[in-house]
Amino acid sequence: MDARLDLHANPLAGKLYKHLGAAGKVITESTLPTATQELVKLRASQINGCGFCTDMHAKDALAAGESQTRLNLVAVWREATVFTEAERAALELTEQGTRIADAAGGVSDEVWANAAGHYDEDQLTALVALIALINAYNRANVIVRQPAGDYVPGMFG
Repeated sequence: MDARLDLHANPLAGKLYKHLGAAGKVITESTLPTATQELVKLRASQINGCGFCTDMHAKDALAAGESQTRLNLVAVWREATVFTEAERAALELTEQGTRIADAAGGVSDEVWANAAGHYDEDQLTALVALIALINAYNRANVIVRQPAGDYVPGMFG
């Protein structure tokens, strides 16, 4: 399977992704826990059906020391006992923020309050930005049908 458009070779895409990458670096360097960041990226990618990002973020999380058990259970986190209450709050915010078009009210006050009970203002800012950013990446990859499976951790820098 080939992508409809090679976003990794196109010069304009390169310029765009440079800026998205800079935004991602700000999030990576925030105080939002790395494990939470990886879980959020993986869950949003699963919801959006982005094979490329699902592959990438599962492999990156493993390389960063995440357990295979937790990665296996991200899609069913509500039934799993391996996530902290803070991680659960972030995953719920991720789901509602990713499925924003499915609910007229967007993210509920209850879900926001739960996340705000676990994360400070800077962490919430990073979490909101991360949800928005991974959704942007997911959408671009799904639109161009970016193939999945060949990602190697660190290959993009």
